[in-house]
Amino acid sequence: MSNIYIKKKNGFLKFVMLLIIVLLLGAVGFVSVSSEFEQNKPKIQIDNTIYWNLKDDLHITLSDDSGIKYYKVIYDDNNKKIDLASKVLDGTNKNITLNIAPPKLDMFYKNKDVKLYIEVVDTSKWNMLEGNKATKTVQVHIDNKRPIANVISNSRYIRRGGSAIVITKVEDPNLKKAYIMFNDKIKFDLIPFYKDNYFVSLIAWDVNIENFTRVNLIAIDKANNKTITKIPFYIQPLRSKNDTINISKHFIENVSTNVLEQMDMKVPADLKDRFIEQNRVLRAKNIQTLKEIYTKNIDKSFVSDFNIRAFKRLRGSRTAAGFAERRTYIYEGEAIDKAWHLGIDWASVKHAPIKVSNSGKVVFEQYLGIYGNTIVIDHGMGLASLYAHTSTQDVNLGDEVRRNQKIANTGTTGAVMGDHLHFGILVQGIEVNPLEWMDKNWIKNNITKTIQNAKKEIDKK
Repeated sequence: MSNIYIKKKNGFLKFVMLLIIVLLLGAVGFVSVSSEFEQNKPKIQIDNTIYWNLKDDLHITLSDDSGIKYYKVIYDDNNKKIDLASKVLDGTNKNITLNIAPPKLDMFYKNKDVKLYIEVVDTSKWNMLEGNKATKTVQVHIDNKRPIANVISNSRYIRRGGSAIVITKVEDPNLKKAYIMFNDKIKFDLIPFYKDNYFVSLIAWDVNIENFTRVNLIAIDKANNKTITKIPFYIQPLRSKNDTINISKHFIENVSTNVLEQMDMKVPADLKDRFIEQNRVLRAKNIQTLKEIYTKNIDKSFVSDFNIRAFKRLRGSRTAAGFAERRTYIYEGEAIDKAWHLGIDWASVKHAPIKVSNSGKVVFEQYLGIYGNTIVIDHGMGLASLYAHTSTQDVNLGDEVRRNQKIANTGTTGAVMGDHLHFGILVQGIEVNPLEWMDKNWIKNNITKTIQNAKKEIDKK
């Protein structure tokens, strides 16, 4: 009897042990797959090192798969700890953006390097029902001093559709970015100039901007301290001309259609819509491409001078159209579109040779919609020249060209009615009045002298 009893007891114990193991495995399995026991720590999004001006709010993003139960943010300057934010939540929020106001400090506070301690706990039942916890320590550099941003010298005048130059001093140990802003609409890059902390920029008054309001030098540091300095200009009126161009059915069916097809654009069935697609929609795309060419190819390496010669007209040519002509396009007696002509058209003999007036680098050489086969040459400091509607090209992308070198021949590619050269000048990707850059006295008085005056001022410091 005793043996039978022992055997039954052992069997029962084995059953109990097996049942416990099964239950434990089940519990482990349940915990491992249950969302209530998820093990992922909350995420804290803020840079490891930041700059703070103690004026603006700091932005911290918290996220978690199960929901956030608690967070706190502590300011620690080694002398005292300040609770900037702490809160217990209901756990329904999976994403939170904290706007952390600066601590209230006395006016004599001088600490420049402090720390932020951030702690977040989620609603998971993991970790003995305590949840997952994430912490992060952020190095904070206190910077409440605005950058230095001064104008050293600039062109005295600027004309709508024209160009100017500005030389500036921008200085800050934590400088983030600096640029020139025209009318709060167009941003112009600064290029390092002559000595440390000095910069130069060619700027333009885009002909599409009717009214002049302001040109500002803007400098922003990593703590978001900002300095805005007005750049003084006398403004001059635009010398424009209105022109009417009759568009024929033949032009739309052949030229407009061909240009749209070559640019993989839609070709509307209605002839009026087809011309508008070519003249308005495609034109805007082509102008945007010219700006992108500048952005892609600008050389921001250090410069100390700008030796640019006056550009010359196509040899033996007559002017067929000028800059800033306001064209109205007429089709079957109806005005269907308007556009600015943003270059100078020169007509000579068919396939006339095109030579460059200044050395530079070919930064674009391909078909460009209404411009046809186009070459753009970068002359440095944000200045480029454009040669459109060419028939043959003697240079390739990336080539360095010399003054008086032949680069192409005139032609009829693009949206044109006859063989000619469309010559353009680009300042930071914006087409400007070429006549200014064809005038050696204008270059001397507005560009060269401004650079020379800036150097004299810089050398005094």
